[in-house]
Amino acid sequence: MSEGAALDPKYVSLLWAGPEHAPEIARLHGELFAPAWSEDSVRSLLDHPASTAFLAVVGGPPKVPVGFVLAQLVADEAEILTIGVAKDWQRKGLGKRLLDGLARAAQRAEAKTLFLEVAADNDAAMALYRRAGFLGTGLRRGYYARAGGDAVDAVTLALKL
Repeated sequence: MSEGAALDPKYVSLLWAGPEHAPEIARLHGELFAPAWSEDSVRSLLDHPASTAFLAVVGGPPKVPVGFVLAQLVADEAEILTIGVAKDWQRKGLGKRLLDGLARAAQRAEAKTLFLEVAADNDAAMALYRRAGFLGTGLRRGYYARAGGDAVDAVTLALKL
Protein backbone atom coordinates (compact mmCIF):
# COMPACT_ATOMS: atom_id res chain seq x y z
CA MET A 1 0.00 0.00 0.00
CA SER A 2 1.43 3.43 -0.91
CA GLU A 3 1.94 6.09 1.74
CA GLY A 4 -0.97 8.16 0.33
CA ALA A 5 -3.25 5.13 0.36
CA ALA A 6 -2.24 4.44 3.96
CA LEU A 7 -4.56 7.28 5.10
CA ASP A 8 -7.32 6.61 2.58
CA PRO A 9 -10.56 5.60 4.35
CA LYS A 10 -11.49 3.21 1.53
CA TYR A 11 -8.81 0.88 2.92
CA VAL A 12 -10.50 0.79 6.34
CA SER A 13 -12.63 -2.16 7.45
CA LEU A 14 -15.17 -2.21 10.27
CA LEU A 15 -15.00 -5.32 12.42
CA TRP A 16 -17.36 -6.44 15.14
CA ALA A 17 -15.47 -5.82 18.38
CA GLY A 18 -15.52 -8.23 21.28
CA PRO A 19 -13.72 -8.48 24.62
CA GLU A 20 -10.53 -9.58 22.81
CA HIS A 21 -10.34 -6.07 21.27
CA ALA A 22 -10.30 -4.31 24.67
CA PRO A 23 -6.53 -3.56 24.62
CA GLU A 24 -6.70 -1.81 21.23
CA ILE A 25 -9.84 0.16 22.08
CA ALA A 26 -8.50 1.18 25.51
CA ARG A 27 -5.23 2.35 23.93
CA LEU A 28 -7.06 4.43 21.31
CA HIS A 29 -9.48 5.79 23.91
CA GLY A 30 -6.52 6.84 26.07
CA GLU A 31 -4.96 8.73 23.14
CA LEU A 32 -8.18 10.66 22.58
CA PHE A 33 -9.91 11.20 25.92
CA ALA A 34 -9.18 12.15 29.50
CA PRO A 35 -9.86 10.39 31.68
CA ALA A 36 -9.04 7.29 29.67
CA TRP A 37 -11.03 4.10 30.12
CA SER A 38 -9.01 1.17 31.42
CA GLU A 39 -8.64 -2.06 29.47
CA ASP A 40 -10.68 -3.82 32.17
CA SER A 41 -13.50 -1.26 31.86
CA VAL A 42 -13.59 -1.62 28.08
CA ARG A 43 -13.50 -5.43 28.32
CA SER A 44 -16.37 -5.37 30.82
CA LEU A 45 -18.46 -3.23 28.46
CA LEU A 46 -17.65 -5.44 25.46
CA ASP A 47 -18.48 -8.56 27.46
CA HIS A 48 -21.94 -7.26 28.41
CA PRO A 49 -24.79 -8.97 26.52
CA ALA A 50 -26.36 -5.60 25.58
CA SER A 51 -23.18 -4.24 24.00
CA THR A 52 -22.40 -3.83 20.36
CA ALA A 53 -19.17 -2.36 19.07
CA PHE A 54 -17.07 -1.89 15.98
CA LEU A 55 -13.34 -1.51 15.54
CA ALA A 56 -12.08 0.29 12.42
CA VAL A 57 -8.84 -1.26 11.14
CA VAL A 58 -6.47 -0.64 8.25
CA GLY A 59 -3.68 -2.62 6.63
CA GLY A 60 -2.60 -6.03 7.56
CA PRO A 61 -1.48 -8.26 8.61
CA PRO A 62 -1.28 -6.99 11.23
CA LYS A 63 -4.37 -4.83 11.09
CA VAL A 64 -3.92 -1.43 12.75
CA PRO A 65 -6.87 -0.08 14.78
CA VAL A 66 -7.78 3.49 13.79
CA GLY A 67 -11.24 3.97 15.32
CA PHE A 68 -13.97 2.46 17.45
CA VAL A 69 -17.55 2.84 18.59
CA LEU A 70 -19.07 1.19 21.67
CA ALA A 71 -22.81 1.14 22.29
CA GLN A 72 -25.50 -0.60 24.26
CA LEU A 73 -28.82 -1.84 22.92
CA VAL A 74 -31.73 -2.17 25.32
CA ALA A 75 -35.31 -2.80 24.23
CA ASP A 76 -35.95 -0.40 21.35
CA GLU A 77 -33.17 2.07 22.22
CA ALA A 78 -29.46 2.23 21.52
CA GLU A 79 -26.90 4.50 23.14
CA ILE A 80 -23.41 5.29 21.95
CA LEU A 81 -21.16 5.16 25.00
CA THR A 82 -18.00 6.29 23.24
CA ILE A 83 -16.72 6.79 19.73
CA GLY A 84 -13.26 7.82 18.63
CA VAL A 85 -11.00 8.10 15.61
CA ALA A 86 -7.18 8.18 15.75
CA LYS A 87 -5.87 11.71 15.21
CA ASP A 88 -4.26 10.90 11.82
CA TRP A 89 -7.62 9.56 10.60
CA GLN A 90 -9.87 12.39 11.76
CA ARG A 91 -11.79 14.45 9.18
CA LYS A 92 -11.62 11.68 6.57
CA GLY A 93 -15.16 10.33 6.97
CA LEU A 94 -14.27 7.51 9.35
CA GLY A 95 -16.42 8.86 12.20
CA LYS A 96 -19.41 8.85 9.85
CA ARG A 97 -18.65 5.27 8.77
CA LEU A 98 -18.55 4.19 12.41
CA LEU A 99 -21.82 6.02 13.14
CA ASP A 100 -23.50 4.52 10.07
CA GLY A 101 -22.31 1.00 10.93
CA LEU A 102 -23.62 1.33 14.47
CA ALA A 103 -26.94 2.78 13.27
CA ARG A 104 -27.41 -0.17 10.88
CA ALA A 105 -26.66 -2.65 13.67
CA ALA A 106 -29.10 -0.86 15.98
CA GLN A 107 -31.82 -0.93 13.31
CA ARG A 108 -31.28 -4.66 12.77
CA ALA A 109 -31.71 -5.10 16.52
CA GLU A 110 -35.03 -3.23 16.14
CA ALA A 111 -33.90 -0.10 17.98
CA LYS A 112 -36.05 2.91 17.14
CA THR A 113 -33.78 5.65 18.53
CA LEU A 114 -30.02 6.10 18.88
CA PHE A 115 -28.83 8.37 21.71
CA LEU A 116 -25.48 9.90 22.60
CA GLU A 117 -24.00 12.79 24.51
CA VAL A 118 -21.18 15.09 23.50
CA ALA A 119 -19.23 17.89 25.14
CA ALA A 120 -20.75 21.22 24.13
CA ASP A 121 -17.29 22.51 23.14
CA ASN A 122 -16.57 19.60 20.76
CA ASP A 123 -17.43 21.46 17.56
CA ALA A 124 -16.18 18.76 15.16
CA ALA A 125 -18.24 16.03 16.82
CA MET A 126 -21.31 18.28 17.07
CA ALA A 127 -21.05 19.00 13.32
CA LEU A 128 -20.73 15.28 12.53
CA TYR A 129 -23.78 14.38 14.62
CA ARG A 130 -25.89 17.21 13.21
CA ARG A 131 -25.00 16.17 9.62
CA ALA A 132 -26.01 12.60 10.54
CA GLY A 133 -29.45 13.84 11.62
CA PHE A 134 -29.13 13.86 15.41
CA LEU A 135 -31.31 16.38 17.23
CA GLY A 136 -30.77 17.90 20.66
CA THR A 137 -32.78 16.41 23.51
CA GLY A 138 -31.20 17.92 26.60
CA LEU A 139 -28.27 19.47 28.42
CA ARG A 140 -26.27 18.26 31.42
CA ARG A 141 -24.66 21.32 32.96
CA GLY A 142 -21.02 20.97 34.04
CA TYR A 143 -20.93 17.27 33.12
CA TYR A 144 -17.40 17.03 31.71
CA ALA A 145 -14.59 17.99 34.07
CA ARG A 146 -11.65 19.70 32.37
CA ALA A 147 -8.17 19.65 33.89
CA GLY A 148 -7.24 23.19 34.87
CA GLY A 149 -10.50 24.64 33.59
CA ASP A 150 -14.21 24.94 34.05
CA ALA A 151 -16.45 21.94 33.56
CA VAL A 152 -18.18 21.71 30.18
CA ASP A 153 -21.83 20.96 29.53
CA ALA A 154 -22.88 17.72 27.85
CA VAL A 155 -25.42 17.96 25.04
CA THR A 156 -27.66 14.92 24.68
CA LEU A 157 -28.69 14.04 21.13
CA ALA A 158 -31.03 11.50 19.53
CA LEU A 159 -31.43 10.05 16.06
CA LYS A 160 -34.69 8.38 14.98
CA LEU A 161 -33.81 5.15 13.17
